[in-house]
Amino acid sequence: MTIKEYLYDNLLSLVLNLTGMGMLFFFLLANGDDPKEILYLVLVWVFLLLVYYSYRYRQLSRNYHCLLEIAAKLDKKYLIAEVIGRPRNTTALPYFLLMKIAQKSMLEELTLIKNNRKEYKEYIEQWVHEIKTPISAIKLSAENNKSEVTRYILSELENLEQYVDQALFYARSEHVEQDYLIRECSLVFCVHECLTKHKQMFIKNKIKVQLEGLDKNVYTDKKWLSFIITQLLINAVQYKKASEAMITITSENVQNGVKLMITDNGIGIAAHELQRVFEKGFTGSNGRRLASSTGIGLYLCRKLSLKLGLILEIESEEGLYTQVSLFFPKGSFNIL
Repeated sequence: MTIKEYLYDNLLSLVLNLTGMGMLFFFLLANGDDPKEILYLVLVWVFLLLVYYSYRYRQLSRNYHCLLEIAAKLDKKYLIAEVIGRPRNTTALPYFLLMKIAQKSMLEELTLIKNNRKEYKEYIEQWVHEIKTPISAIKLSAENNKSEVTRYILSELENLEQYVDQALFYARSEHVEQDYLIRECSLVFCVHECLTKHKQMFIKNKIKVQLEGLDKNVYTDKKWLSFIITQLLINAVQYKKASEAMITITSENVQNGVKLMITDNGIGIAAHELQRVFEKGFTGSNGRRLASSTGIGLYLCRKLSLKLGLILEIESEEGLYTQVSLFFPKGSFNIL
């Protein structure tokens, strides 16, 4: 609060006091009193006013800055009405009570929204588990009756399973800490599992996969890591080049950790789009050419990586390659 704002708020009081001074001065002067005594009386009045307004300004300014400091320290600033005391100033009391009413209403609305989101999340999880039963049945039937048609069905079932898993992991991504188990995982085993699960995708797209130096163990949650690797592999397949497509999966020991790299010789990413590929819903110029591109895969990978304490990076050159690196820090056991 500035002095100018304070004076403007007290303008009526100042005008009344100055008017009172003037009336008193002329009344006493007309009554024959000594002008020096009258002037002395006016000066005393002015002095008392200055003392009062200075004290009130300092008090209000101190309270104002105290409120700002309290608000700055709060993580949830909408709870400020709970931590500040009831004001003794009757002018501020109505605003305080209005703030309490507004806060109560907002908390009720937040509770309602959270309950609705919880119900929706539970429904999604239940739907995912239920839909997996008919998918497994169709998959089993197709595997027992191999033909060109069933191979196509198996390929599409892999896509369907991936979309179903994506919906489940998206629903759980806000609270990874409720569904994770950090333990030692073999990179080669995890990668092989992802490749086997989606073998039809690689066969259909005629993609060669080369594995190098995956004989390393990392500490993370195997289920969430498998989802991230699968998403990265699907992206590499989606944006493959027309012929001689290849994906290379390697790992190496680096300072303070292990780095897993998935490299493809596909169409690459434009330099001006590289910084946005992890944004939710961003598909880029390549994605606009594919109807199946949603812009959710890499967004989820980055979100889950951060939750697991991993570092996800990407580099690419348009028309040549794309390499996605996943860094596992040593001793990273905690969810961020």
